[in-house]
Amino acid sequence: MNLSARARWAVGVAAVIGLAFIYIPLSVVVINSFNASQVFSWPPTEFTTMWWQKALENTGVREALWTSVQAGLGATLIALLLGTALSFALVRYDFFGRSTLNFLVVLPISLPGIVTGIALNSSFTTVLQPLGINLGLFTVVLGHATFCIVVVFNNVSARLRRTGTSLEEASADLGASLWQTFWFVTFPAVRSALVAGALLAFALSFDEIVVTTFTAGPGVETLPQWIFNNLFRPNQGPIVNAVAALLLLIFIAPVWLAQRLSGSETHAGGRV
Repeated sequence: MNLSARARWAVGVAAVIGLAFIYIPLSVVVINSFNASQVFSWPPTEFTTMWWQKALENTGVREALWTSVQAGLGATLIALLLGTALSFALVRYDFFGRSTLNFLVVLPISLPGIVTGIALNSSFTTVLQPLGINLGLFTVVLGHATFCIVVVFNNVSARLRRTGTSLEEASADLGASLWQTFWFVTFPAVRSALVAGALLAFALSFDEIVVTTFTAGPGVETLPQWIFNNLFRPNQGPIVNAVAALLLLIFIAPVWLAQRLSGSETHAGGRV
């Protein structure tokens, strides 16, 4: 589509405004992580890497980061298994109540976190505690999986609807077994959707704080909780900025890899 000069100018201005709206606050956090001042101040009077060193040496940061990684990986694994299975069931098969079940699957992502947290806390204390399972990392993983399933389900369902069943039917007609059809036809078609869903599920889990507060129990603290608890404590603000900047740098690599993978599959197989 060809745009006029005025339209291209308007699109360019809108793009610059949008990018500035997103990245200026992130840039402020990164710059402040090198600010020598112990309180929030702008502009920085002097630059230092001291806060990065203290963030890396902080035991609470390392433990909270490891807790968040464990919770994210556990919730993502559950989401991949259940979300993918649900997407195949609801897209590939027609049965009574399918639309209702589809609504129930996607509902948790639209509920306020406070409602989900209270419901999960009540359920866990009523059902799991009598069985000897107290609130902890396991319940955090289960809580995060409730909404992580939705993002995997949506990604895989969209890809299954786009690809249709013609390739799978052709594979079966040529004598391939059910497993061969899945491995050589279906899985390559949904692979990038699984990667995108897994990345989004992990990011949602890693970022979650409301549901975590209701399901973590004493002694379990994720990194978002650590940041929230230390943000306004004396002399902790610069360390929080350094932790936030470090997370920003860490999450660049997975997003870049996912883009490269999706781009490679698009050029190689003609899929989007």
